[in-house]
Amino acid sequence: MEPFLYTFLYFIIAILIVFIGLVIFELVTTKYKDWEEIGNDNSAIGLSIAGKIIGICIILSFAIYHSINLSETIVWGAYGVLLQLVAYFIFEGLTRKFSVEEKLKQGNVAVGIVSLAVSIGLAFVIGASIT
Repeated sequence: MEPFLYTFLYFIIAILIVFIGLVIFELVTTKYKDWEEIGNDNSAIGLSIAGKIIGICIILSFAIYHSINLSETIVWGAYGVLLQLVAYFIFEGLTRKFSVEEKLKQGNVAVGIVSLAVSIGLAFVIGASIT
C-alpha cells in the first residue's frame, strides 16, 4: 500500500507546484493573461505555457528520483520553478530586437516554439544537476 500512497502524494505535490509555478508566471507576464490568451486561441502562448508545464514536471521527476523524502522534492520543485523564471528573464533579455512577451501576445508561434524549447531544455539541465 505504501508505494501507492507515495505515488499519490507525489502526484498531488506535482499538481500544486505546477499550479503555483503557473500563477507566478502569470503574475510576471504583464502584457497579457495566459489563460485568457489560450482561450482566445493564441497558440504561441499555449506553446510557451506547455513548455513551462513540461519543464517543471521534468525537474520534479528528477527531484523524485533523487530526493530522500517528500519535503526535499518540494524544495527542489520550488527551486526549479525559480530557475525556470530566471530562464524566462534571460530569454527575454537576450532577444534585444524584440520583446518575447509582446511577440507571444501577438501570437508569434516561432517565439512560442523557442520559448517551449528553452523551458524544456533547461529543465533537463536543472534536473540533471539534482543529486
